[in-house]
Amino acid sequence: MGDEEGPAPGSYALDLRDGRLGEVMGRVGGRVQLRPLGGGREWDVPPECLGEPDPAHVLRERVRLLNRDARRRVGLG
Repeated sequence: MGDEEGPAPGSYALDLRDGRLGEVMGRVGGRVQLRPLGGGREWDVPPECLGEPDPAHVLRERVRLLNRDARRRVGLG
């Protein structure tokens, strides 16, 4: 995935170790830092454990987060 430098910050990547989807935040100490799409704590992933997510997976997660936020705004969640 990506080039020798890894995926670009702001792109999405899949942690192949556990299937988590995250937004690429940067690279520290040879590892790529991912953050959950809805925000939260970053985690480090070795570059060889990164995969490119299916666009449908990214879309489903983004829609799920939008729906969650909308329910919270109207007091349903």
